[in-house]
Order: sequence, then C-alpha cells, then structure tokens
Amino acid sequence: MKNISFFIVGIFFGIVMTKSEAISWFRIHEMFRFESFHMYGIIGSAVVIGAIAMWIMKKSGMKTMAGSTVGYTPMKLNIKRHLLAGTIFGLGWAITGCCPGPMYILIGNGYFIIAVVLFGAILGTYAYGRVMDKLPH
Repeated sequence: MKNISFFIVGIFFGIVMTKSEAISWFRIHEMFRFESFHMYGIIGSAVVIGAIAMWIMKKSGMKTMAGSTVGYTPMKLNIKRHLLAGTIFGLGWAITGCCPGPMYILIGNGYFIIAVVLFGAILGTYAYGRVMDKLPH
C-alpha cells in the first residue's frame, strides 16, 4: 500500500506522455531532424518544472519517504565520458524512437514489439553492470 503513490504517478506520467505525443516515433524523428519544436518544448517544460519543483522541495525542507531531506549532489563534469554516454543514448533513442520511460508506456498502449527494445535495454544495462569496474570513470 505504501507504493501506491508511485503507481499513481506512473499512470499520470503515461497519460501525459501519450496525450502529448511524446511517445510518437514520428515526433521523435521530427525532433532529431530539427523539423519541429514539439519535443523540445516538452523536454524544456519538464526541465523547468523539475527545477522549480526541486527548488521548492529544498526550500521547504521536504523529506523523502525514507525520512531524509530532499537534495542532490551535482555530478562532476567529465566531457569525454558525458559526450560518449550522451552519444550512445542519443543513437539508441534515434534508432528505436524511444527512450527508457516511454518503452513501458508503449507496451501499456499495446505496442508489444517494443518489448524487444526493452529487452535490449535491460541486456545493455546488465552488460554495463558487469564491466563497469573495468571502465574509466
């Protein structure tokens, strides 16, 4: 019963992503071809809303479900690492037409072929976990 809030947020996220067409392969390819502002507007709005929400939570001293204060530790910028990781993520996004969150939403909307992509994402995450200690970070 404690996790019902995550379920409700997930349902809301799925509805918003579906109604905004953020799960549309065509919208994503329009974005990568710089033919439409639609996806940039969605992503930009999410960044602004997230920044405002984080600021409000930190200012109000809001606590997490575990009881700790809401906050984050900024990651040290590593140009080569972040450029490589961003390129791999972007290529996967452009090729498949979806990033991790929308994979579940597409399956929920009945596009079961995306389960192949989800399996590949899980396999890639597992492979990274196995070699993570051997990679330069």
